[in-house]
Amino acid sequence: MRTLCLDVGGTKVAGAIHDGALGEVRRRLTDADPWQTITEVLDPLAAQGIDQLGVAVGGPMQWPEGVVSPLNIPAWRDGFPLRERLADTYGVPVRLHNDAPCVAIAEHWQGGWGVDDLLGMVVATGVGGGLVLGGRLVDGATGNAGHLGHFVVDPDGPPCGCGGRGCLEAVARGPAIVAWAQARGSRALDGVALAKLAAHGDPLALQAFARAGNALGVAIASAVQLLDVRVVAVSGGIAQVPSVWPTLRRTLAVHARLSFARDVRVEPARLGPEASLLGAAALFEDRYWQAAD
Repeated sequence: MRTLCLDVGGTKVAGAIHDGALGEVRRRLTDADPWQTITEVLDPLAAQGIDQLGVAVGGPMQWPEGVVSPLNIPAWRDGFPLRERLADTYGVPVRLHNDAPCVAIAEHWQGGWGVDDLLGMVVATGVGGGLVLGGRLVDGATGNAGHLGHFVVDPDGPPCGCGGRGCLEAVARGPAIVAWAQARGSRALDGVALAKLAAHGDPLALQAFARAGNALGVAIASAVQLLDVRVVAVSGGIAQVPSVWPTLRRTLAVHARLSFARDVRVEPARLGPEASLLGAAALFEDRYWQAAD
């Protein structure tokens, strides 16, 4: 089966065909009109012939209906019927899930971890999580299980796009890290520039990423002690910044004190930036999809 795969994020849209392996990936920056960006990515791929379409997209959402309201896509904040629109446009069955669960199932499916209890995370424009427990994806009552980005890591911390305060996403997502550094005098315009400064030893950039690493360590410690997973696979641009990891690991060691949590492996995701696309293809594996089509 030829599966057209789509990954929709607040910063970029990516697409590829999976036909036993993932083909060439097309990418575009997310436009003010995300639907236009999606069709620019998918139309040339769909013209090659497809049987089905799997989608990874930021949440929250109404699942399995596929009405999405991503916090990091303002144009869709009030709800956009993405699954229905894709089915009508491309005329094939569509399965759609949050991007972080797609990372989780991709890492379980092809990451080679050798475990059936895994937490997948995306730390990028937003922060999300997905759960594979007992070898099956955990959806939750509304398909939004695993929203790790809204663990409260600092009750007196910055406001979050969800309406709360001190959420992991409000501290550790890429734009929040940059904004924190800019408020203290950094001239970095984006996360890439700030990461380059950190790589060259800039004290403020290092402090910004260490702050994010601390928040991630606190949240992951809580998650592993709640869920009893063996692996936490972290994807997204922030996971690629080396200066995040030392503080993350130190904080995790301080807070994950129960015996079963001490040996959890917390590592960068093995499948790289294509993990969400692979997870979108894996939605057509029965163990990762329990809803009626």
